[in-house]
Amino acid sequence: MLHGPAVEIGKDHSIPKKTKLGIIMFACYMLVYAGFVFIGMSFPQAMGNRIIFGLNLAFLYGMGLIILAAVMGLIYNHFCTRYENELNRREPS
Repeated sequence: MLHGPAVEIGKDHSIPKKTKLGIIMFACYMLVYAGFVFIGMSFPQAMGNRIIFGLNLAFLYGMGLIILAAVMGLIYNHFCTRYENELNRREPS
């Protein structure tokens, strides 16, 4: 037995806003990541410097990138959900 879709999928009016947000967030992350690459290429000895609790810059920066990606994903999800709720309201029948 086959069944139809669980929800009716219509036009998503929030796509332009979600796209713009995604591009802005990607650019921000790219700049932070480019800083990591720049330090690694230009000053590789700096990556071995102990910063805090005996952890070196490479580890802290790398973990920071991973955490930043997760946080940015949550932020993106929050705002996209808000955009969808605001812009895709159904007209009262």
